[in-house]
Amino acid sequence: MTTTDHAPKPGAAPVGRMLLAQTAFETRMLLRNGEQLLLTVVIPTVLLVLFSAVDVVAVEGPGKRVDFLAPGLLALAVMSTAFTGQAIATGFERRYGVLKRLGASPLPRWALLTAKTGCVLVTEALQVALLSVIALALGWSPQGNPLTVAALLVLGTAAFSGLGLLMAGTLRAEATLAAANLVFVLLLLAGGVVVPLSKFPAAVRSVLELLPIAALSDGLRAVLQTGAGVPWADLGVLAVWAVLGLAAAARFFRWE
Repeated sequence: MTTTDHAPKPGAAPVGRMLLAQTAFETRMLLRNGEQLLLTVVIPTVLLVLFSAVDVVAVEGPGKRVDFLAPGLLALAVMSTAFTGQAIATGFERRYGVLKRLGASPLPRWALLTAKTGCVLVTEALQVALLSVIALALGWSPQGNPLTVAALLVLGTAAFSGLGLLMAGTLRAEATLAAANLVFVLLLLAGGVVVPLSKFPAAVRSVLELLPIAALSDGLRAVLQTGAGVPWADLGVLAVWAVLGLAAAARFFRWE
């Protein structure tokens, strides 16, 4: 054995390995953050149990209350992780210079954003599993094609991720924190999550139906509650938001 066998080989690891490592790191950091867990897991779970058990809001469609509420709260879980949680976390990483340092590392910037998306998808998978188990225990009877549900969730994630990264990459961290939480509350109340859009005036409803949270919750509800086919209109709305949001984030995101 020669000394060359022990010679150091400086250089970056393969991109795939760096991407997996960064995704795992992002996921661990999120799961250790109590405030993020409150937003992404606890709030949707509490709302599902509370509104399923107590006649607080009017619901529509066939089946039990949980059959109406579960799809909307799945949509809320996607928004809380892909938009609100990601915007706040990324905004403060940008403020404290974390993104600037990572941007100067061998990890490509596109891979960093991809790792953040991977973290979002892992978290959403846990959210969907938890909420589905609780909803089933409450008597939920889901209908429809799982592939259609998956398509809605993926497009919804892309739409909210683009908007979250756009906000985090253009506003100050404190402004992102306030704006992201305000949007979360407003869309919870006016996005068709727990209150049917039919309860709003027709002129207002026509605008609300174009929001990504309304398209996601209505699309999921059409499939899971009534067993409808592919909700092309809702998928189209989500696709437009995904393209516009991700394109704007790529164009205007500032790393410092």
